[in-house]
Amino acid sequence: MASLILCVDDLSSQPTRDLLALHLSGMHANSPADHVFALDLSGLQVPEITVWSAWIGETIAGIGALKDLGDGVGEIKSMRTHPDHLRIGVGAAVLEQIISVARSRGYSRLSLETGSGPAFDAALALYRRRGFVNGQAFGYYETSAFNQFLHLDL
Repeated sequence: MASLILCVDDLSSQPTRDLLALHLSGMHANSPADHVFALDLSGLQVPEITVWSAWIGETIAGIGALKDLGDGVGEIKSMRTHPDHLRIGVGAAVLEQIISVARSRGYSRLSLETGSGPAFDAALALYRRRGFVNGQAFGYYETSAFNQFLHLDL
């Protein structure tokens, strides 16, 4: 893999916006309508969320975000690897960046909500390889037959 560069992203570039749109489209295509919790552009542009993009040269390879939930807890949002860059470590690099920043901010736990089914298998495998374990719903989420909640104690 060519050199992967991660940077804080203000969501102003078209490649980032296009990848976010692809992410939202995928979430809607693979989730029941009332279980899509992916954030749109305006939902990510709030002070409590930091977004990173991963680049290989001039090409966007992935995105991921960290939301501060307060009380030392962070939530992973909007993780997506561009389809042209799957299985080369982009998602793992973005996840490591999020974990590193969460630790530097003094968070005690990272949590995430995701779905079930084949479209979510690769992401679930990535999170579990990194030590995330299934647990209870958090924040405003409610448990259902579709969604899953994973947590990593820091």
